[in-house]
Amino acid sequence: MKIIQPVSIWNNGKTDNATIFNLSCIYDNMFNSAIFSYQLYNADIVTISNGELTLNEPNYTTDWINNDAAYNWAALQLGLIITGEYIPPVSE
Repeated sequence: MKIIQPVSIWNNGKTDNATIFNLSCIYDNMFNSAIFSYQLYNADIVTISNGELTLNEPNYTTDWINNDAAYNWAALQLGLIITGEYIPPVSE
């Protein structure tokens, strides 16, 4: 998961700020296409937006190199700015 610059999102009748971005590959044909599932969370790790993105050629061959490349590609598609790695809080 990644920390992002806050993005205001209308969610269940109110505006909430997404600050955490998660991305998972749910399908990859290992040739020219991959499908990603994404979630945007608020600071309390509550999902406020989600969806899927499809990565096809020519971006598949140039952008789908590793996890960070996939995150950067997806953030660009969604208009997000990644600011760092998400580090879960340590409970006492």
